[in-house]
Amino acid sequence: MAKSHVAALVLALAASGALAQQQPAMQWETSALAGSYKENISEDEKIAGLSKLWSEVKYNFVDTATLEKLDWDKLYLDTLPRVRATRSTEDYYRILTEMVGKLKDGHTNVYPPQELSDRMGGMPLLKTMPVEGRVIVTEVLDPGLRAKGIMPGLEVIEVDGVEVRTYAARELAPYVSASTPQDQELAMFGSQFLRGAVGSASRLTFRSAAGKQFDQVVPRVSREARKAAATGTPSFEFSMLPGDVAYVSLNSFDDNSAAEAWMAAFDEIAKSSALVIDVRRNGGGNSDVGYKILATLDDKAFLTSRWATRDYKPTWRAWGKEQPMYAEAPDAVQPDPTHQYKKNVLVLTSAATFSAAEDFAVAFDGMQRGTLVGEATGGSTGQPLFIKLPGGGQARICTKQDTYPDGRPFVGIGVQPQHLVKQTVEGVRAGRDEVLEAALATLQPK
Repeated sequence: MAKSHVAALVLALAASGALAQQQPAMQWETSALAGSYKENISEDEKIAGLSKLWSEVKYNFVDTATLEKLDWDKLYLDTLPRVRATRSTEDYYRILTEMVGKLKDGHTNVYPPQELSDRMGGMPLLKTMPVEGRVIVTEVLDPGLRAKGIMPGLEVIEVDGVEVRTYAARELAPYVSASTPQDQELAMFGSQFLRGAVGSASRLTFRSAAGKQFDQVVPRVSREARKAAATGTPSFEFSMLPGDVAYVSLNSFDDNSAAEAWMAAFDEIAKSSALVIDVRRNGGGNSDVGYKILATLDDKAFLTSRWATRDYKPTWRAWGKEQPMYAEAPDAVQPDPTHQYKKNVLVLTSAATFSAAEDFAVAFDGMQRGTLVGEATGGSTGQPLFIKLPGGGQARICTKQDTYPDGRPFVGIGVQPQHLVKQTVEGVRAGRDEVLEAALATLQPK
């Protein structure tokens, strides 16, 4: 049908109200492709789920350059026989996770069914992190492990007799969705290190500061058991440091509690000589929570990130026209007229600063209100679209591209601190917070 005829028909239908009647709201998610869990869902369900994931990514994933580079269609074809060959729902979800991991996006992930959490999500009662290219124990949650000599500061050099990086490359890297090298390192040697079945165990080879090596078997426990053993971290922590420096750790933007606690403590914070805001452990949540806090740091409006999303138009595709991006100017957040902090401000960041916490760092950076201290952030934010998959699992797909207000990228790179400071193995072993120490040193008179 010619373009002019199409336009005339659309106008006529819209004028008569018939267009709305002929175009009911589409139900994007139905029960047909979201069946309940079974130990081995049917081959038809597996192929349908793979096809749904492939299609939703193809039409909604914001980074089209990555889709072209990967040849997403070819990857789909290559994955089909692997999916057909699976003999369990667990193996099926491993393959979907591996496929999505190739997109290298921290906001695009596959989540297996809850029924598989004990088989796929068990973790030991210790915490580790990458420091200076090594895997260092930072916390031991089980007194029994401590009794075996496992203490913070030890280096993990082997897992089940395999060099630790070789182990990670084989067992973890294929399943990690990460936007940056620092995000991937943190996942492989921190949040996902040693993940496996609850009740299973790994033989770890440790090395002490003195160079002594020893092996210990470390069992994996459920997420609930690990959570019960860990000390809960509140969304907001506040203390006064020497020199009347206020230290505020904003650990989560999952709900409004951090902003509420900030306002409740504001009068005390305002008495300080300077302010350090720590978002090194903040994995994100709702960006507006952080913006409420930033609105108290300046009497001028500040800009949030600029964002864009794909604007797929089927008719334009039929005409051979290039598909556009829909973009909006950054929002301007007005200052809080009743709460204003005027003194020096430093913000601490790390690779674990993620998502909405990165939006916070971008806005703070643009305000030119103070200095970012620490390491580059995780480099991943955006609006994920959640879809249901057969067997009770789901996936999320990043649909939004965020940049600095002036268009500078930070996704895939990380927000860069003006004052780069990295934790050292020596510092971890000594119990020192070298990033905070460096920040406080900048506040001292020259």
